[in-house]
Amino acid sequence: MEMSEALTKQLNMVFGKLSEELSNLSSGIVFVQIRNNVIGKFGIRHDPFETSKTRPFQGTSGLTEAQRNDFRRMAIQALSHKVGWTHGEIQFEFAVRQGKLRLSITFESNYNMSSLLPKFDLGGGWGAGEVEGA
Repeated sequence: MEMSEALTKQLNMVFGKLSEELSNLSSGIVFVQIRNNVIGKFGIRHDPFETSKTRPFQGTSGLTEAQRNDFRRMAIQALSHKVGWTHGEIQFEFAVRQGKLRLSITFESNYNMSSLLPKFDLGGGWGAGEVEGA
Protein backbone atom coordinates (compact mmCIF):
# COMPACT_ATOMS: atom_id res chain seq x y z
CA MET A 1 0.00 0.00 0.00
CA GLU A 2 1.37 3.42 -0.94
CA MET A 3 2.14 5.73 2.00
CA SER A 4 -0.29 8.46 0.88
CA GLU A 5 -3.02 5.84 0.53
CA ALA A 6 -2.37 4.70 4.11
CA LEU A 7 -2.52 8.29 5.38
CA THR A 8 -5.73 8.84 3.42
CA LYS A 9 -7.36 5.87 5.16
CA GLN A 10 -6.13 7.10 8.53
CA LEU A 11 -7.41 10.63 7.88
CA ASN A 12 -10.80 9.14 6.95
CA MET A 13 -10.79 7.37 10.32
CA VAL A 14 -9.88 10.63 12.10
CA PHE A 15 -12.78 12.51 10.51
CA GLY A 16 -15.12 9.61 11.27
CA LYS A 17 -14.15 9.77 14.95
CA LEU A 18 -14.43 13.59 15.08
CA SER A 19 -17.70 13.85 13.12
CA GLU A 20 -20.00 14.18 16.13
CA GLU A 21 -17.77 16.79 17.77
CA LEU A 22 -17.57 18.77 14.50
CA SER A 23 -21.37 18.73 14.26
CA ASN A 24 -21.38 20.92 17.38
CA LEU A 25 -18.64 23.36 16.32
CA SER A 26 -18.63 26.21 13.81
CA SER A 27 -14.90 26.93 14.12
CA GLY A 28 -11.69 25.44 15.47
CA ILE A 29 -8.56 23.59 14.46
CA VAL A 30 -8.40 19.89 13.64
CA PHE A 31 -4.85 18.63 14.12
CA VAL A 32 -3.12 15.36 13.26
CA GLN A 33 0.33 14.50 14.54
CA ILE A 34 2.31 12.23 12.26
CA ARG A 35 5.23 10.00 13.29
CA ASN A 36 6.87 7.67 10.77
CA ASN A 37 4.05 8.49 8.32
CA VAL A 38 1.43 7.22 10.78
CA ILE A 39 -1.17 9.43 12.47
CA GLY A 40 -0.76 9.17 16.22
CA LYS A 41 -2.42 11.89 18.25
CA PHE A 42 -5.28 13.87 16.71
CA GLY A 43 -8.06 16.10 17.93
CA ILE A 44 -9.72 19.49 17.83
CA ARG A 45 -8.63 22.77 19.40
CA HIS A 46 -11.48 25.22 19.83
CA ASP A 47 -12.83 27.97 22.00
CA PRO A 48 -16.05 27.05 23.78
CA PHE A 49 -17.77 30.10 22.27
CA GLU A 50 -17.09 33.18 20.17
CA THR A 51 -17.85 36.71 21.30
CA SER A 52 -19.11 39.83 19.64
CA LYS A 53 -18.03 42.91 21.57
CA THR A 54 -18.79 41.74 25.11
CA ARG A 55 -21.54 39.17 24.50
CA PRO A 56 -21.08 35.53 23.54
CA PHE A 57 -22.87 34.50 20.37
CA GLN A 58 -25.80 32.32 21.31
CA GLY A 59 -26.97 29.23 19.49
CA THR A 60 -23.99 28.78 17.19
CA SER A 61 -24.68 25.62 15.23
CA GLY A 62 -21.97 23.23 14.15
CA LEU A 63 -20.91 21.89 10.78
CA THR A 64 -23.64 20.29 8.72
CA GLU A 65 -23.14 16.80 7.31
CA ALA A 66 -22.40 18.30 3.88
CA GLN A 67 -19.82 20.67 5.41
CA ARG A 68 -18.20 17.80 7.33
CA ASN A 69 -17.97 15.80 4.09
CA ASP A 70 -16.46 18.79 2.25
CA PHE A 71 -14.00 19.27 5.13
CA ARG A 72 -12.92 15.62 4.94
CA ARG A 73 -12.52 15.80 1.16
CA MET A 74 -10.42 19.00 1.31
CA ALA A 75 -8.26 17.55 4.10
CA ILE A 76 -7.55 14.43 2.06
CA GLN A 77 -6.73 16.52 -1.02
CA ALA A 78 -4.29 18.52 1.11
CA LEU A 79 -2.26 15.35 1.81
CA SER A 80 -0.81 15.64 -1.70
CA HIS A 81 1.17 18.66 -0.43
CA LYS A 82 2.89 16.59 2.29
CA VAL A 83 6.12 15.78 0.50
CA GLY A 84 9.47 14.62 1.82
CA TRP A 85 8.81 14.42 5.55
CA THR A 86 7.67 11.63 7.84
CA HIS A 87 7.25 13.40 11.21
CA GLY A 88 5.18 16.50 11.91
CA GLU A 89 1.73 17.96 12.27
CA ILE A 90 -1.01 19.12 9.96
CA GLN A 91 -3.51 21.70 11.21
CA PHE A 92 -6.82 22.31 9.50
CA GLU A 93 -8.23 25.62 10.76
CA PHE A 94 -11.92 25.85 9.91
CA ALA A 95 -14.76 28.31 10.35
CA VAL A 96 -18.24 28.73 8.98
CA ARG A 97 -18.68 32.30 7.78
CA GLN A 98 -21.91 33.43 6.15
CA GLY A 99 -22.96 29.80 5.84
CA LYS A 100 -19.81 28.73 3.97
CA LEU A 101 -16.99 26.54 5.24
CA ARG A 102 -13.61 28.28 5.23
CA LEU A 103 -10.46 26.18 5.62
CA SER A 104 -6.80 27.07 6.12
CA ILE A 105 -4.18 24.32 6.25
CA THR A 106 -0.75 24.44 7.91
CA PHE A 107 1.95 21.79 7.54
CA GLU A 108 4.70 21.45 10.13
CA SER A 109 7.57 19.04 9.57
CA ASN A 110 9.59 17.87 12.59
CA TYR A 111 13.11 16.48 12.71
CA ASN A 112 14.99 14.94 15.62
CA MET A 113 18.61 16.02 16.00
CA SER A 114 19.50 12.86 17.90
CA SER A 115 18.79 10.80 14.79
CA LEU A 116 21.22 12.97 12.78
CA LEU A 117 24.12 12.95 15.23
CA PRO A 118 26.55 10.03 15.32
CA LYS A 119 26.16 7.64 18.23
CA PHE A 120 28.95 7.89 20.81
CA ASP A 121 29.89 5.82 23.79
CA LEU A 122 28.83 7.69 26.93
CA GLY A 123 31.90 6.33 28.70
CA GLY A 124 34.43 8.67 27.12
CA GLY A 125 33.59 9.59 23.58
CA TRP A 126 32.69 13.02 22.27
CA GLY A 127 30.81 15.11 24.79
CA ALA A 128 31.96 13.21 27.88
CA GLY A 129 32.04 16.32 30.03
CA GLU A 130 34.76 18.20 28.13
CA VAL A 131 34.02 21.32 26.15
CA GLU A 132 36.38 22.19 23.33
CA GLY A 133 38.18 25.47 23.96
CA ALA A 134 37.30 25.54 27.68
